[in-house]
Amino acid sequence: MATELKEAIVMAKQERHKNLFLNYRNLYNFPVELLKDEGLQFLERLYMKRNSLTTLPDNLAQKLPNLIELYLHSNNIVIIPEAIGNLARLQSLDLSNNALQFLCPEVGRLRSLRHLRLSNNQLKSLPPEIGDLHELETLDVSMNQLMSLPERLHRCVSLQNLTADHNPLSHVPRQLCWLHRLNQLSMAANRLTFLPLDLGRSRELQFVFVDNNADLKGLPSYLYNKVIGCSGCGVSTQALEGELGEPLGEVLVGLPAEVKVVGTQTDSVVPLEELALRTLHRIYQHGPTDLSLLPPITLPKSLLDLLQFPMGHCHRCSQAMFTIIYPKLFPLRDTALAGVHRRTTVSFVAYCCSSHCLQTFDLQG
Repeated sequence: MATELKEAIVMAKQERHKNLFLNYRNLYNFPVELLKDEGLQFLERLYMKRNSLTTLPDNLAQKLPNLIELYLHSNNIVIIPEAIGNLARLQSLDLSNNALQFLCPEVGRLRSLRHLRLSNNQLKSLPPEIGDLHELETLDVSMNQLMSLPERLHRCVSLQNLTADHNPLSHVPRQLCWLHRLNQLSMAANRLTFLPLDLGRSRELQFVFVDNNADLKGLPSYLYNKVIGCSGCGVSTQALEGELGEPLGEVLVGLPAEVKVVGTQTDSVVPLEELALRTLHRIYQHGPTDLSLLPPITLPKSLLDLLQFPMGHCHRCSQAMFTIIYPKLFPLRDTALAGVHRRTTVSFVAYCCSSHCLQTFDLQG
């Protein structure tokens, strides 16, 4: 096997191969033949799945500088060296089914990366630098131990497919609603209690799969005309409660922490804090793009973040909302691929900015 491997690599060097297949070779170490002399300067695609590799060499980018695709599916890789960030042309990186516990921040230097697959590892967090991957189209982090997703993920402006199934995620960052190219979001088998109010507001988002999130009782009505998978949602018998520990009446849905007040049809005036934030938001939207150029005021960081990324927008008039919502429930309807079964008790929820919008909103209007 060693002789056959060496011959394959020598031939690849001599004939300037662009593709090299080293799958199922029972490799425990990265082949030194790949790194001798000048390396394989012409190699673009390296396939090394189903081996027993535990790490990668630090000089990988130096010896294989033109790699576009690197497939390391099903190895025993525990750590990726920081030098991985030097693979300037890399577009596809598959590290699925390994033993990764940590992903180095230098991954964020792979500015050409379009597909990153990290499923079935032991990752407990993702580096914020992932947000620097502006060309990233596919991200698969399913079957890990992630407690949260980086808020900076919204900077991956090209992201189209995000899969985070089978993690202990409790929420979806509302910043992800700003991913205007996102077409498919899959977060099945997590611990979600609510979804961002604006989720589905983008026309590009067409597929949302949140099956088997037992405490998820409400879907934003922006998802009404999307393809939704929500089997096994809303099956928990424990009613969710509001911020102050008081039941939300018939609205048994989880709400973001920023929600301070749940309005009713009889409210006629929203709180002063909400009015102030709406006013500042309008100044920010139509004024300077830099928050530091706004009028000199002092606000907690949480409120400054809200100014840039509102909690949601009214489903009736698109007014930005920050601290108060007026929810309205509608029965869930079957969608093309939803496969909703009888254990699912989740509903659509419209979130409005005022009692007037609440009263006049019709899901099918």
